[in-house]
Amino acid sequence: MTHPVTLPLWTFVLIVLFATVTFASHFLFPSVRWFFRKRAERVIARLNTRLARPIEPFKLARRYDMIQRLIYDPEVTQAIVDHARANDVPENVAFEKARSYAREIVPGFSATAYFSFGMRLARFLSNTLYRVRIATFPRQELAALDPKATIIFVMNHRSNMDYVLVTYLVSRAGALSYAVGEWARVWPLSGLIRMLGAYFIRRRSRGNLYRRVLSRYVQMATDGGVTQAMFPEGGLSLTGEVKAPKLGLLNYIVSNYRPQGRDVIFIPVGLNYDRVLEDQFLIAADKRGVRRFRPPAMTVVRAIGGHLWARMTRRFDGFGTASVGFGRPLELSLFLRDNPDLPDDPTEAVAQELMDRIKEVVPVLATPLIARLLLRHPGLDRDALLSAVTDCLAALHSRQMPLPQRDTATLVDDTLARLSARNLIHVTPQAIAITPSGEDVLRYYANSIAHHFKIPPRN
Repeated sequence: MTHPVTLPLWTFVLIVLFATVTFASHFLFPSVRWFFRKRAERVIARLNTRLARPIEPFKLARRYDMIQRLIYDPEVTQAIVDHARANDVPENVAFEKARSYAREIVPGFSATAYFSFGMRLARFLSNTLYRVRIATFPRQELAALDPKATIIFVMNHRSNMDYVLVTYLVSRAGALSYAVGEWARVWPLSGLIRMLGAYFIRRRSRGNLYRRVLSRYVQMATDGGVTQAMFPEGGLSLTGEVKAPKLGLLNYIVSNYRPQGRDVIFIPVGLNYDRVLEDQFLIAADKRGVRRFRPPAMTVVRAIGGHLWARMTRRFDGFGTASVGFGRPLELSLFLRDNPDLPDDPTEAVAQELMDRIKEVVPVLATPLIARLLLRHPGLDRDALLSAVTDCLAALHSRQMPLPQRDTATLVDDTLARLSARNLIHVTPQAIAITPSGEDVLRYYANSIAHHFKIPPRN
């Protein structure tokens, strides 16, 4: 027992390595996890004293525990059995498939990452790229909402900046959980997005098993009081206008609502921009008739490089205004009570009402308004345009529309300068002419407020 043993060096290194890993996994890692867990709990306790809606325990559950809870849910279990029968595969194979879907969907929320890195990045990007303005905010109605209800922000989708902008503006209210498309499922972006509380969805998936796993996650989060944000249009608007809603996620929530349970309150949010970062890609995708518009890597690198150079040389003065309007909340319990003649599945009625309320508060900004007037009245000079803008703003003001807050003459001159710099228009003392490359772009921006000129005024 006491005789020396001679080993090759590589064997000794492996033994030491395995011993180190075993010690760390059994003694060191649990202590480290406990230390960071306690620290995170203290951070969350401090945050909850400042937030209008404290972070719910559901959102703070460990990701592994949430995945286990999801895949052993009775409805998901039944979907696993049905999938195995329908596809003639063993149930354990179907179970592993459901587990992979759950891992793909369930986020791993980190309050520290969200409220330190995430919030700071959102604030920095929002305020350095745009003049951020809140167009409408029904303060009294929002303050009177049931504090125990689940809040869901529903928004029109103009740009990927929507995520950043709304996250920044509601940071004092609570932590948002977004439904994010497959575009974000790339490393290392996917890990960061999960830490910020977002969950991934496959928009083109038609498998019953996947839909059941996704629906149960959304329903569990809603029942757990998680504040969420979603885009009923299902994707970025390629034409600039507010599109008809898609019912998938909304149906998961509405169909799961029970009067005796937690109420669900939808808050409509309308967004608009003087400059949408992806406008050229979206317009090109609309022309092709294909929604895929991922730009080439070199195009992105050149754009970022040009932007950084403009900042370094102090030639960048922002992309204009980004404005957000918060609309009249829709309390699901009251909506269903006040509309007793709705069909058994009221999702479509709820979706249409939400889209109408979103359209009401889409801000009217300078670029969309001037684009509309230039398209409708070719050949206007600067003074005639200024008069037309003034008249249009006065008419919209009487309809209680969210409007620009700047001096009209300054607003017109700044917008004309921006459009000219992009070679979308050509300004002369005699007339303002739209360039061949500018017509599609101006129409894209004009579409974003076209609905304000079609709907009757609100009483």
